[in-house]
Amino acid sequence: MAGNGDLTNQTIELLQALIRNQCVNDGTAESGHEVRNADLLATYLEGTGLDLQRYEPTPGRTSLVARIEGSDPDAPSLCLMGHTDVVPVSLDGWSRDPFAGELVGGEVWGRGAVDMLNLVASQAVVFRTLADRGFRPRGDLVFFAVADEESGSAHGARWMADHEWDAIAADYVLTENGGLHSGSEDSPAIGVNVAEKGVAWRRLTVRGTPGHGSAPYRSDNALLKAAAVIQRLADYSPDPRFHELWRAQVQAMDLADEVRDQMLDEDRIDDYLAELPRTPSVDGMAGHFHACTHTTFSPNVGHGPGKTNTIPDRVTLDIDIRTMPGDTTGEVAAHLREALGDLSDEVETEIVMDDPASASRIDTPLWDSLERAITKPFPTARLNPQFIVGFTDSRIYREKGSVSYGAGLMSPSVDAGEFSRRFHGHDERIDIESLRLTTGMYFDICEDFLG
Repeated sequence: MAGNGDLTNQTIELLQALIRNQCVNDGTAESGHEVRNADLLATYLEGTGLDLQRYEPTPGRTSLVARIEGSDPDAPSLCLMGHTDVVPVSLDGWSRDPFAGELVGGEVWGRGAVDMLNLVASQAVVFRTLADRGFRPRGDLVFFAVADEESGSAHGARWMADHEWDAIAADYVLTENGGLHSGSEDSPAIGVNVAEKGVAWRRLTVRGTPGHGSAPYRSDNALLKAAAVIQRLADYSPDPRFHELWRAQVQAMDLADEVRDQMLDEDRIDDYLAELPRTPSVDGMAGHFHACTHTTFSPNVGHGPGKTNTIPDRVTLDIDIRTMPGDTTGEVAAHLREALGDLSDEVETEIVMDDPASASRIDTPLWDSLERAITKPFPTARLNPQFIVGFTDSRIYREKGSVSYGAGLMSPSVDAGEFSRRFHGHDERIDIESLRLTTGMYFDICEDFLG
């Protein structure tokens, strides 16, 4: 029954409704409004006879937890976790209303369609279906619809782990995203996210001396110093470092031998990436490969008081730093000193987030269940463990000792480069076949792992 038309239609309709609730997280405590999607999911799950628990550490930032109790207290538990917030949009870059949830040409359009309301919808449909059928798992099955993943989890999974861990605790977790196909027709591979880079957000404050904008000569302008800081961070590129999963990821790609050799050589990969042609699709691919093999620095937000005729005395810059496995707080500080050189003494640094890279092992019963579920529709495929460059709430479960995988199941027709550009990008959308496959995969895993 898994993945049949009724379940797919339910997934489509629920995804559309989640998109339309516009739970946009702009990083402020007052944004997100995940209570809308928590209410929607609670209504969807009503009638199952399950106890639904709501948690709201900050007004409007609501997470929802449901649990099907297991029959064996010693059996491993499984959590289906998905975040219900989405990132902001730039309306002028979209071909369609990003919050209409339209179904056009076999695709559901809208912010969150791939990150990650599609998976939330699939998880909720599977959870409700199992509850309606009286499924009694060996270990607990938990559904966790969590707020605030997009801005660091302070109002969501981080708060829950610190204050309500018993409510969400699980031995194993399935969350975003995974499921893309790679390799050749003879040797297809399907990605499962098992590790991710660390996140070391820093706020840099640059100070100057206020003055009148009509007399800029020899002034101490904080904005000019901040511009120099930004340029040095943009120019800085530490040496590449390969992690243990990189070789397997490259081997799974359908690449020419010469290209593969360059991508697996720490002394050659930077030159290879620099020589790639400049096109939107190639830029996206090169950016991903670079992020997989380097600690990266992205100055993304600037703040400053003042007005047009006033020389500013203070500018703050928010820097998105993504770290490789093994990078520590001290090594991030050393990177910043090296990048800024003599300007480092002009900069005050505040730690905003400081979570290290994380990983889960793959010699587990859940990995075996994933393999059985994925090879059911794709018998010749093999699982390809992936190291992702973004962060997810998996890191919080891993800190607690849980095994967490990012697992969906996309249609083979989905182009990996195009799909990756839809994350936080324009014209985000997901095809119906991928929704069908993902819902079916979650259903099969729950029955296999917990049945």
